[in-house]
Order: sequence, then C-alpha cells, then structure tokens
Amino acid sequence: MLLSFSDGSHATWSAAELIARDTVMTRPLADAAYFARAFIEGGALAWPNGFELSADALHRRLAASGALVRPAA
Repeated sequence: MLLSFSDGSHATWSAAELIARDTVMTRPLADAAYFARAFIEGGALAWPNGFELSADALHRRLAASGALVRPAA
C-alpha cells in the first residue's frame, strides 16, 4: 500500500506483520477486499471494524526503517 503524508513524504507499506498477529481486529485485514476498504478518519488509517493506525506512528516507523521517501528540498 502506498502511503502519502501531509509533509509530502511517501512510502510503500506492507501490512503483513500486522496481519500475522491474527487478532480479532487484524484478522479481517487478511481479506484483500476488506483491506481495500481502508479510509482516513481523524488523520488515522482506518477500517470499518474500528481498527485504526496512527499516521504519526506509521510515519515514524517508516522513517526508522529507511522506507520513507522525503520530497527534495
């Protein structure tokens, strides 16, 4: 999934690690059709079952892993 942030940065993010947790909240994300129903709510990446991921946390994690591409200055 390509994520774009308000600071102009972007990254390709995989939810595989999250889905592998296989919890009540993450299990539906294993279904590609359900995963595709993601939307932004209050600045968070969200799904219809109420599962949300903070944009700030995703940004920090992607930056720390070196996956975040920042716009040229």
